[in-house]
Amino acid sequence: MARTYLSVGSNVDSQKNILSSIAELKENFGALTCSKVYESKAVGFDGDNFLNLVVGFDTELSVGELSGLLKRIEVSHGRKKGQVKFSARTLDLDILTYDDLCGEFDGVELPRGEILSYAFVLLPLVDVAADELHVSTRQSYAALWEQFSGDKQGLWPIDISLPA
Repeated sequence: MARTYLSVGSNVDSQKNILSSIAELKENFGALTCSKVYESKAVGFDGDNFLNLVVGFDTELSVGELSGLLKRIEVSHGRKKGQVKFSARTLDLDILTYDDLCGEFDGVELPRGEILSYAFVLLPLVDVAADELHVSTRQSYAALWEQFSGDKQGLWPIDISLPA
C-alpha cells in the first residue's frame, strides 16, 4: 500500500464538485484524511475563486493507474480535455506525493512541484501531513510552511462539511 496525497480544486460549481469528488474518492479508496477546505483567488487568470483541499489515502494502484482513475473522475465532473493550464476548472485532481517516490513515473512528476510554489497546495498539505518530510528537501511540510515565501495569494479556510 502506498500513502498518497492529492490536491483537490474547483472554481466551477465548486462546492458541488468538491463534495461529489470526495464521495467518489471515498468509494474508491475507503478512509480519507482531509484537510480543511480553503478558498483562494484564481492564480494566473481572472476567474471565480477556487476551493482547494488535500486528501490522503492508501492505495494499491500504481501511479499510472491512479492517474488514469483521477482523470476519469475529472471528466465525470465536466472537465474538458486540453484545457489551458491557468483556466477555470470544474475539478482538478493532482497527485502530490506517492510514498517516497521522487522523479517521473508514468508521466507524473513526484513530488509535485506546486507543493513548494503555492499556498493553496502547501497549507492544506500541512493540515494532513505536517510532520511528514518532503522527499526532495527532507524538511517537514510544517517547516516548509514556516519558511514559505511563495505567492502572495490570499487563502482562507471555509466551513464545508465533507462526506464522513
